[in-house]
Formats: sequence, structure tokens, C-alpha cells
Amino acid sequence: MNKMKRVNVREIIHNIVYRIEKDGGFSHLLINHEVKKHQLSDEDKRLLTNIVYGTTQYRLTLDYYLQPFIKGKKKIDDWVMTLLRISLYQMIFLDRIPIHAVIHEAVEIAKKKGHRGIGSFVNGVLRNIQRKGFPSISEIKDIKKRLSIETSHPTWLINRWLKDYGNEITEKIAQINQQEKPQSIRIQPLKTTREEIMKKLQEINMEVEKSFLSEQGVVIKKGNIFDTALFDEGYVTVQDQTSMLVSELLQIEEDMIVLDACSAPGGKATHIAEKLANTGKVYAFDIHKNKTNLIKNNAKRLGLTNIVVDEADARKLKDKFDENTFDRILLDVPCSGFGVIRSKPDIKYNKTEKDIYNLANIQYDILTAVIPLLKEKGKLIYSTCTLTKAENEHIIKRFLTEHDEYEVDEHFFEQLPPELKSSLGVTEYGIQIFPHTFNTDGFFISRIKKKTK
Repeated sequence: MNKMKRVNVREIIHNIVYRIEKDGGFSHLLINHEVKKHQLSDEDKRLLTNIVYGTTQYRLTLDYYLQPFIKGKKKIDDWVMTLLRISLYQMIFLDRIPIHAVIHEAVEIAKKKGHRGIGSFVNGVLRNIQRKGFPSISEIKDIKKRLSIETSHPTWLINRWLKDYGNEITEKIAQINQQEKPQSIRIQPLKTTREEIMKKLQEINMEVEKSFLSEQGVVIKKGNIFDTALFDEGYVTVQDQTSMLVSELLQIEEDMIVLDACSAPGGKATHIAEKLANTGKVYAFDIHKNKTNLIKNNAKRLGLTNIVVDEADARKLKDKFDENTFDRILLDVPCSGFGVIRSKPDIKYNKTEKDIYNLANIQYDILTAVIPLLKEKGKLIYSTCTLTKAENEHIIKRFLTEHDEYEVDEHFFEQLPPELKSSLGVTEYGIQIFPHTFNTDGFFISRIKKKTK
């Protein structure tokens, strides 16, 4: 990669990170768009992904390190702060890039986007840091403040986790959120087997192992599924293991009629369709019309013909269907997403405590609106990819208190994989899977049914 190309890549990186910080853009979507737009090489793509995710992941930590060196300065433009964060991240975390090269490229970008004076300012700050080093985080006495800065999570979120789960679990959640998560895939059992896919991946020197959370799951310890054609050819789907577990716990049988009320992008709907072996029917809805195409495209790629996709607000599905219509219902409700911070680090800065309560109200409304559509002996899974009791077990507790004809299915706990049965997240209302427990996304899952008369 020549020098000019490296400068261009860093300009793209700066633009992406700035849009994440300023406009609340989604990191994974912006990265995918820019990689395709500029047709970046694999090497450039890896560099871009590393710096964008890393800078976003450590934003509060980087600001703590920068503060002594910009304190007292007149107002710094947002784009300059973004540039300083990106540069500092590379200086601290990317050993292969010489510090003098990082500083030089930062100064060039500063002069190009601003003027020579901004270039001198950026140069001065970064060289000052290089000479003097960083302030110590370990000396911070307050555990909340220390953990917030050390792991770059907002203080309010750390406080909430401490209240919900205590010191030990909170620290483990925050620490693992700064670590890369292994890629996992779900095989299409109508086209192949787990053993066949694992063999193909091992033949190209990828390190893989079976997932114990799904009989279709494969964990990639080393390698990238997108270096193969298996995804495009519909043999596999990229999906986290805990997300796969949701459909596993639905207890799907062939010819069932299933509702996936909040479906996009369709990972769970296609999993259900595979378990149905292209029999029965999966009705997959999403409130956003543009996202329904994601479900359709996923189904087409996998060769699934038993999914009906449409746009709808889950709270109004009772206007489309009669009561007692579905054998199974999946409510993977919209949530704060704090269980997937490792994949989408911008989430922790874009959400507020108020959002949690607003989402909890929506989640409860969806559950109460959809449950009448469940057949007498049917089962409903309620799931989220977040880590707050307000959105998880408190929703189930409230629902059961106000609807005494329903209960948590006692067989749900029996069906859990042995490794989960003894985990700390099991409560009478379901299971909270923490990201550090099995090195997966964080998820909450519960299964509800009508009480037997």
C-alpha cells in the first residue's frame, strides 16, 4: 500500500468516525458503505475497521488521556477532536504503525481540512503526549469513574449495571466489551451439514469448533467466513450463538405456523424456516418497510420458500390475524442493544437512561398486543439483545402479574444447554446471558405459555 493510499484511507476513517460521533451514524453500516464505495483492498479494509471500531470503542478513555494536553485551549472543532482521538488510538494500540507516521498523517489531514495553524496545533498536542505520556487511570479511587474511563462506558450505564448485577459482573461486562468477539455462523441444514462446513473451513486453515448453543452453530476461532463463497452461496448465515439459541428454544416442529413479529434483518426468521424444513409458514414482520427487503434477501439467498414478509407495527398485528392463530411466536423486541456493544460500540454513546424506559413501554405493549394470537397450547419466546433488568425480567414479571392466565414454561429451563443451567443469569423469569460468560453477545430469553386448565 503506497503512502498516498494510506493517507486516503485515513481520510475515509476520519470521515466515518466523525459521522459516528457527530450524527450518531451506525459504525457497521458506515464501514460497509465506504468499503464498497472505495473498493478498498483487504489490507485497507482491515486497517479501516480496526481504527474505526477501536477509536469508537475507546472514545472516553482517549478523551481522558487527551484532556491534560488540550485543557485551557480555546474551543476545539469537533472534527479536530475526532482526528486527535483517531491518532491517539493508533499511537497507543497499533504497534506496527510508527508514531512519527501517525503524527505526520494527522498533520496532513488537519492542514487539508483546515489550515496550517490547525496542523501545528495537532502536531503540538500529539508530540507533547509522545514526550510526557498519559495520566494514570488506576489512580482513580471511585470504582464507577475508574471503570467508566478504563472501559469507555458512560457512567450512568456503569451505575445501572452495578445496581442490576453488582460489581463483579459489571466489571466483567465492561472489560469484555473492549475485546474482539469470535465470528460465528449458522449452517443451512437443508443444503449441508455442520461437519461438512467445518471440514471445508479447516481445509483452508481456519480454526473452528462446534457451538454448544445451537446444533447448527459453528464458532470461527481463526479466519473469516467472507474469505469463502459459503455465505454468498447460501450455505451459512453469520449469526451470534446466543441469537441462534433463541430459535432453538422455540421448540419448532414441521408444519407449524410461526410469527416473528419484529423480524429484520431476518436471522431468526430464516433459522425458524430452516427448522421447519421449508414446511409450514413463518410470518415475518418489521415496522420499517426498507428493512423488510433484508429479510426477503436473506430468505432468497438461503433458498427458503416458507417465509411471508410484510411491513407492520407489531402492536397492530391483531388487526391482521385472528386470535389463536400461531403455534409459536417470537418477540425479539426492539431494545437498547447493550448486549451487542462489541459489534456496535457506538450504541453505548447513543443511548440514554430515558431510552431504556421508553423502550420498556414499547416492549410491554408489543407483548400484550401479540400474545392473544398464540394458540391455546402454543409457546411464545420473548428475547432482547440487551443487559438491563427493566427491559428483560421486569417486563416478564409485570406481564405475569397482570395476566395470571400465563406462566413461564417450566420446561424452558429443562431444555437449556447444561452449561447454561448453572449460569448466574438464570432467574424465575428467564435467562440473562452475559457477554463474558461464553464469549458471545449478551441476550435475555424467556418462554411463556398459557397455564394448563
